[in-house]
Amino acid sequence: MARKGEYKKAATADSVRQRKYNSQEQQKKNRAARNQARRAALRKGKVRKGDKKDIDHKVPLSSGGSKSSSNTRVVSRSSNRKSGGRIGGKH
Repeated sequence: MARKGEYKKAATADSVRQRKYNSQEQQKKNRAARNQARRAALRKGKVRKGDKKDIDHKVPLSSGGSKSSSNTRVVSRSSNRKSGGRIGGKH
């Protein structure tokens, strides 16, 4: 078993790369912002656990969008992931 900070012997190059990316400080902050938006929507009753919905930022955080509730909307998981962080989900 791998110790803290180490990788399993069978870890692929992709899994090692993804773990390094997710452990960056900026990515931790982005993940915290996404979780905070999801919790706020849960409190308001806009989403439920297991409903296969995502909280989408109308103007993505990566493009300077705000974390306010006026910048969020509930969309299906597939359409949110398909948009790839583009403003309005357009190509």
